Amino acid sequence: MDSGYEKEEFTTISFKSSIAKKFRAFSKKMGASNSMTLLMMLDFFETNNVSPKESIGPTVHTLENLIKKRVSAVIAILRDMEKSQTRPTVAMMQSLFEEAEPKNKPPLVEKKVLFQEKKNNENQL
Repeated sequence: MDSGYEKEEFTTISFKSSIAKKFRAFSKKMGASNSMTLLMMLDFFETNNVSPKESIGPTVHTLENLIKKRVSAVIAILRDMEKSQTRPTVAMMQSLFEEAEPKNKPPLVEKKVLFQEKKNNENQL
């Protein structure tokens, strides 16, 4: 039974027999009663502002293929940018930082130690 519409009465609408057969087959495919199928169709047209007289345009399948092609093109552009710009720039930056690193400097020695060693050397003389 149609949930929410159990207490409503039925009314008749006249259709051509071929159209009625086609609609019943569509309702079975949708898994709903004829009333609920018609309600879903009306809701679809109203919420999407689509007129049955107008063509929707490309199907979902063709739109999906177009999107996949564009995504592939974007990926190709990003890969090319990585090869031609990012990797060389990173290599140059690394070489600059390697050159900028200080060479091995002698370790810092405290002055106290040097002063004490100097006194010890003078005392020994």
